[in-house]
Amino acid sequence: SSGKVNHASNSKGISLPMTRVKLIMKSSPDVSSINQEALLLTTKATELFVQHLALSSFNNGSGKDQTLLYSDLANTVEEKETFQFLTDILPKKILVRDYLKLLEENPIEEADN
Repeated sequence: SSGKVNHASNSKGISLPMTRVKLIMKSSPDVSSINQEALLLTTKATELFVQHLALSSFNNGSGKDQTLLYSDLANTVEEKETFQFLTDILPKKILVRDYLKLLEENPIEEADN
C-alpha cells in the first residue's frame, strides 16, 4: 500500500470525525448543547492544532527515516512554551528505576484537601 491514511471527509475539508469531537465536547459538564457551526469550527481548529503540533515536532525531532516519534512530540511539548499545557498528556518517557530515584530525591508531599 502507499502508506497514505484515507479518511472520509465532508465538503468542509474536515478529516477528524465530527461525531467523536462532539462526544468529547459533551463530556464537559459545562456543555449542554452544541450547534453545528460550533462543532465544525472546533473540529477544524482541533485538526489545525494537531497538524501544527505534529509539524513542529517533526521539524524539531530526530528526523530519523522521516518518521515522527513519540519522543519528538514529548520533547516539543516540554521545550516549546506554546505546547507546555500538554506535559501531562505527552510526558517524556522515563525508566521505572529513574522514576524511583527521582521520588527518593524529591518525595511527593501529601496535599491538604
